[in-house]
Amino acid sequence: MKTIELLKQALSASRSLHTINDGEINSVLSQIAERLMERQEYILEENKKDLALMDAADPKYDRLKLTRPRLEDIAGDMRNVASLPSPLGKLISQVTRPNGMTIKKVSVPFGVIGIIYEARPNVTFDVFSLCLKSGNACVLKGGSDATYSNKALVSIIHDVLKKNNINTGICTLLPPDREATTELLNATGIVDLIIPRGSSSLINFVRNNARIPVIETGAGICHTYFDKDGDKEKGIEIVNNAKTRRVSVCNALDCLIIHKDRLDDLHYICRKLKDNKVIVYADEPAYAALSTRYPQELLKKATNESFGTEFLDYKMSIKTVESIGQAVEHITTYSSKHSECIISESHEAISYFQRNIDAACVYANVSTAFTDGAQFGMGAEIGISTQKLHARGPMALHELTTYKYIIEGDGLIRS
Repeated sequence: MKTIELLKQALSASRSLHTINDGEINSVLSQIAERLMERQEYILEENKKDLALMDAADPKYDRLKLTRPRLEDIAGDMRNVASLPSPLGKLISQVTRPNGMTIKKVSVPFGVIGIIYEARPNVTFDVFSLCLKSGNACVLKGGSDATYSNKALVSIIHDVLKKNNINTGICTLLPPDREATTELLNATGIVDLIIPRGSSSLINFVRNNARIPVIETGAGICHTYFDKDGDKEKGIEIVNNAKTRRVSVCNALDCLIIHKDRLDDLHYICRKLKDNKVIVYADEPAYAALSTRYPQELLKKATNESFGTEFLDYKMSIKTVESIGQAVEHITTYSSKHSECIISESHEAISYFQRNIDAACVYANVSTAFTDGAQFGMGAEIGISTQKLHARGPMALHELTTYKYIIEGDGLIRS
């Protein structure tokens, strides 16, 4: 079927979603999670076909790879979404005017949401579960590097939808070619919203070429500032977790900023990083502090390119500052406004950092690895928005709704 016909099919299917109640939706999501667990062997075999076509050293490889624990997490997120209250039909506000006219502001679905994503097959289930729960049809445009995986996952979704007599068009997978991307970005009147998930180049391409409203889920260039009043025991754990828990995700640490008064503790804070073979690009003061206490093969001198880089790898830069003001200035210069952290025991420093850092998520003594819809209690996420209009930070059910006004009266006319 041609891409335009698939898009029209999704639009038609979206109009039938209002006939499905929340209980039915929850049942479908639970059935899909169960079916996913039953078909693990099939999914992993299809995923291996994609993995075989990608260099294992590619940062995308880890995101592309599916494992039994990851499939269990995906199923768990879907069950979590099913357990959440519906975001639809919520009364956001209500006012009665002096003439007796009542105005209600009520949450409603967008309609059709298009998702363009790269080597992230887990996005397929996350997007579908959140879109279904929020009353939206989803159009999935995965990359060619995850073709087999995405087809396998969508086939499981369609099997359950057919079993429940639900139009499979509410989960439409487009061909992996570029022509389909172009048609999706120009599908005015059919698709209501586009959300890109992937590299900065993908996001920039979508923003520059879409004729449909876009919510940017931007690249994560994340910093952690170790203040002069930071606790080094907290520092060693937070820095290591933020950097090495999963290096290929957008909330991973890219730059450690350290106050000059704490350079003597830098080797201790980086101790676990060397165990994980993290390559460090250090500025001159940090390099001097680590020169005899960090493996030489892992220690490099920082260049201008070392800062403002989303590494997506076992790599990290270190910047030395003389004050918290300099730390904020450095972050302001290089941040993608995703997730930023301060490690400090000073309430004054923490308050200053929280007021002056412009980012979707600002942490104090907490790893940036927690920027995640599931960790925020949202069940799952459709992306991390780094913009300020409509949605910011982890996007889940509430962010996939808009609103309309319901106006009631008793024969009112305007003079």
